[in-house]
Amino acid sequence: MKVWAVANQKGGVGKTTTTVTLGGLLSGPEQRVLLVDVDPHGSLTAYFGHDPETATRGVYELFSQCAEGEAPDPTGLIRESRFPGLDLLTASTALATLDRQLGTRSGMGLVLRQALEKIEDQYDYVLLDCPPMLGVLMVNALAACDELLVPVQTEFLALKGLERMINTLKMVQKSRKAELKYRIIPTLFDRRTRAAHEALAELRRLYDDDVWPGVIPVDTKFRDASSAGQPLCFMIPDARGVLAYSDLLEAIGGRLSEPHERRRRG
Repeated sequence: MKVWAVANQKGGVGKTTTTVTLGGLLSGPEQRVLLVDVDPHGSLTAYFGHDPETATRGVYELFSQCAEGEAPDPTGLIRESRFPGLDLLTASTALATLDRQLGTRSGMGLVLRQALEKIEDQYDYVLLDCPPMLGVLMVNALAACDELLVPVQTEFLALKGLERMINTLKMVQKSRKAELKYRIIPTLFDRRTRAAHEALAELRRLYDDDVWPGVIPVDTKFRDASSAGQPLCFMIPDARGVLAYSDLLEAIGGRLSEPHERRRRG
């Protein structure tokens, strides 16, 4: 089971879009994928039609189990989506209280990792959609993942958020006592604007080999897919954004599910 965290300490850079689209491309009858919403805002949860204001039995309950002295177990908390091989572990707004309630408790940084170990034989991939701030949830996601994907909008203000994310990554690597691989993903690239080209060039200058060579373009069809509550790859398999994420998936060692691979070949 591969575990990827999708994180950046800035909002609006395409974290949820990245999580949903990669999850859709990976999932199918022969390949099972779990999407985990680790963000109190619950964008991933809402994407699939659940209300984070009222959602129960999700990520928050894992921390409650641990606080009560139980081993965190996601069994019974996972929801099936209407797409074959694609499941969801929802967020609730109660996650926003975790730092205040449990942030100083010993062992709270490994809740997600321990929970995922319980189901490692049930899924091929797990994708964690992270909050845009450092706290117990971000620490949990980085401790649980095999690789970090960092979407960065191709504009200069977004580069500051990336700087904070890299500093957080270095801090977590010290506590893990092991290197955590990461890949920077240029997103929301508008090839018509000079500013986007300049920001992309600066991103590559600063971070060099850590930046994926491709880009995720601005594609309004992502908005349509969000309104429909389904990954864009199921609606418009040949959309520009879908093709870009397919290239990204190949670069990070993921395997397109057989139906999507067939469509791509066709």
